[in-house]
Amino acid sequence: MSDQPLPSDRLSPGRRRPRLHRAWLVAAVTFVTIIGAAAFASLPGLLIDPLHQEFHWSRGTIGMAVSLNLALYGLTAPFAAALMDRFGIRRVVAVALTVISLGSVLTVWMTAAWQLVLYWGVLVGAGSGSMALAFAATVANRWFVTRRGLVTGVLTAASASGQLVFLPVLSWLVVHHGWRPAAVTVALAALAVVPLVWFLLRDHPADVGRSPYGAEEFVPKPPPLTGAARRTAGVLARAARTGPFWLLAGTFAICGASTNGLVKTHFVPAAHDHGMPVTAAASLLAVIGVFDVVGTIASGWFTDRFDPRRLLAVYYALRGISLLFLPMLLAPSVHPPMVLFIVFYGLDWVATVPPTIALCREHYGDDSAIVFGWVLASHQVGAALVAYLGGVVRDVFGSYDVIWYASGAMCAAAALMALVLRPRGAGATAVAAPVA
Repeated sequence: MSDQPLPSDRLSPGRRRPRLHRAWLVAAVTFVTIIGAAAFASLPGLLIDPLHQEFHWSRGTIGMAVSLNLALYGLTAPFAAALMDRFGIRRVVAVALTVISLGSVLTVWMTAAWQLVLYWGVLVGAGSGSMALAFAATVANRWFVTRRGLVTGVLTAASASGQLVFLPVLSWLVVHHGWRPAAVTVALAALAVVPLVWFLLRDHPADVGRSPYGAEEFVPKPPPLTGAARRTAGVLARAARTGPFWLLAGTFAICGASTNGLVKTHFVPAAHDHGMPVTAAASLLAVIGVFDVVGTIASGWFTDRFDPRRLLAVYYALRGISLLFLPMLLAPSVHPPMVLFIVFYGLDWVATVPPTIALCREHYGDDSAIVFGWVLASHQVGAALVAYLGGVVRDVFGSYDVIWYASGAMCAAAALMALVLRPRGAGATAVAAPVA
């Protein structure tokens, strides 16, 4: 066998080769960080009924705060990706976690609906946007050349893992001690991972004298890019002139509408409407998180081997079919068909992320993390609209059935949009920026 080091072991001159590539440690820290920040995503669906009962706010009003949270989560993401290029991943993520913690703990003292909108909608929404999937995409793009699909899947699954960890705990706190201890728990979870980020996360492989995992040569760290807002807007302007961007944004908007906006926000109150205890409904969402981990990691593995367009079409078609059956499955107790839905939906929950990131990388090269940030913004806008409309539908019709059926139809449309998307170089497709 040759004594030459593998491509993933390329070092800067004078550096000794450690046994484990540093990229895997960075990925592990990123995974744990996203888990800690994921606590905030577990809470909105648990707050709707307690806030409605304590403050007599309508579900539409509460849904508006959740809607703003989801929208800012997405709209902040592309700017966060550019800020990471300017100030580094570590600083941006540490500040974001602190803002999430501040916004969550301030809700303990709120007395008016506008305070919910400000604290949970604006502060937690903006902070969480900087912890969005653009963070995972940036880490995967900088630290990995090979295994990007797998790493993206694992990091995406971290959010579901956080849901798995926190949902049962938070639902128990809400039922037995009220919603305020749950909000404090979210704040502490976000704050607890700040030291981990600051001391263990590194911005670029060159910071530790390594090449990205799988790279043929050592890659110097690029200089900081100034004008984050201008660059982010410029990338959007270029991407918006291309067809793939709108197809990816459209499909991902439907993805957000049918997951974060619909199921994560309204499944617990919808199940409770049918007599199911809140803790049981929250536990079902946690089970979705279990199978989401499996499905997302598998999707990353599939993305490294199969056409991501076809993967997206299959994912959205299956999701749409499952949503059409959900209204018939809701009941006072958990029964086998409901468990089957939960398993099926969990496997498909964010399996769309690895192929979507891969398609952004294929079409937009070095700007792909920022482009994906804008695509993620559409995901959250879709989620925000359905989070709000779901509450309005419940107030007007007395049930969620209409919104389940409408979301199933939208998923069928997303499957068709994914099939329309052409590979780069087919036809007259243009890229957002020249690829280095």
